[in-house]
Amino acid sequence: MGEKINVDKDIKLAETLPAKFYKDKNIFELSKKKIFLRCWHWIGDKSSCKEENIKIPIDILPKFLNEPIILSNSDKNKINCFSNVCTHRGNILVHEKCKSKKIICNYHGRRFSDEGVFEFMPEFKETINFPRKSDNLHDFPLFVWNNLIFVGLNPSFSIEKVFEKINKRISFLPLENLKLDEKLSKDYSIDANWALYCDNYLEGFHVPFVHKDLNEVLDYNNYDTEIDEYFNLQIGYAKNKEECFQIPKDHKDFGKNIAAYYYWLFPNLMLNFYPWGISINLVCPEEISKTKILFRSYVFDKSKLNLGASGDLDKVEMEDEEIVQSVQKGVNSFFYTTGRFSPTKEKGVHHFHSLVSKFFNDK
Repeated sequence: MGEKINVDKDIKLAETLPAKFYKDKNIFELSKKKIFLRCWHWIGDKSSCKEENIKIPIDILPKFLNEPIILSNSDKNKINCFSNVCTHRGNILVHEKCKSKKIICNYHGRRFSDEGVFEFMPEFKETINFPRKSDNLHDFPLFVWNNLIFVGLNPSFSIEKVFEKINKRISFLPLENLKLDEKLSKDYSIDANWALYCDNYLEGFHVPFVHKDLNEVLDYNNYDTEIDEYFNLQIGYAKNKEECFQIPKDHKDFGKNIAAYYYWLFPNLMLNFYPWGISINLVCPEEISKTKILFRSYVFDKSKLNLGASGDLDKVEMEDEEIVQSVQKGVNSFFYTTGRFSPTKEKGVHHFHSLVSKFFNDK
């Protein structure tokens, strides 16, 4: 198959990703470089690094990228993100959350400032052309949105532009009051390729067949998908007006019975907005057919929990996992190669597959 994946831009002509994408080891490994290293990653919120001089080690997508970084709050109360790898011999610098004004390697004593700048190294006085810029810790770009923190490894697009557009749609919500609810947050493991989970999320086509209870709440006929460059939005319309957003008059959606805004950010992040807050789904590849899903709920109105489209998110998740695992078994068949898209119901899936094609084919 090589590195080329071709998905026609015209959904009426396009074929889905080939079965190989979901089961080929070389493609799975190549997606690290081609896709995930070139995107943004949600790594939590600012509550974990409020203290000055705090250093937090994080591995981005453990068991997949496993890229070690340090989230640091300097004594200037500025949050930075650096590589957690010493520029001398590659030792991991910070092994657990700690408070320190400096970052010091426990292998040979190389020292960095709390802004990642090289400061000192014993026994290097005779080294010529030292230190160089590369002796500083690699500095990763950070983006903070309503206290949620995103880091770009080598991002090929602007996350600021993505959230500018998202803000225009949901700025009427009191997002400044969001608080993590650990009781509503959990992890799931699924025996399926990460992209199959995204495929399933990106269409409401399956709702009447897979989610009987959810289908009683959502107005399937009005379910809509809006496509943007590196994200898309699915709008869940409700049958019951009482379970909808209270949308202001000057908003483009005023008068519509909207129960949920389902945002997907390429390649693996879902931000589900409900009248009570946000449910975040982070899709974490681990093996070709093994994926971890991190669910984190940020709440601003507890009185509206467990109503409408968010009535039983755990049950919906179990139903999704069952069908996605069934699809994984199917694409493993020697006789399945690729499928076609419904132009009316699978715009989001086509968008995802088109981006995969674009990123794989970019040099």
